Amino acid sequence: MSLTGGNRNDVTQLLPLLDKVPVVAGVVGRPRRRPDMLFADRGYDHDKYRRLLGQRGIRPVIAERGQPHGSGLGIFRYTVERTIAWLHGFRHLRIRWEQRDDIHEAFLGLATCLITYRHVQRLC
Repeated sequence: MSLTGGNRNDVTQLLPLLDKVPVVAGVVGRPRRRPDMLFADRGYDHDKYRRLLGQRGIRPVIAERGQPHGSGLGIFRYTVERTIAWLHGFRHLRIRWEQRDDIHEAFLGLATCLITYRHVQRLC
């Protein structure tokens, strides 16, 4: 996770975010250091980023600009959008009031813990 200013374009954080992906344990052998595919919306549709992802061995699955909706990415994007909506349910996270980054990240961590606790409660 990285915290940036509110007016920054999301695509500028694509490669730094991929660099922060931890080692993924899986089948016996060398652990994977990067995902096989990257799902993204139209905001990430640019030849430069498709090329950079390809160089890293990551297959980009990005909705294309100018094409009608129905690319099938909505199935995967729903999980992300739902989680962001849960976080926005906490008033302190909907609009950032804190000047300091560490306080904002603390509220984000607290909200994540509360969301997880509610899900575990539902399972028990």
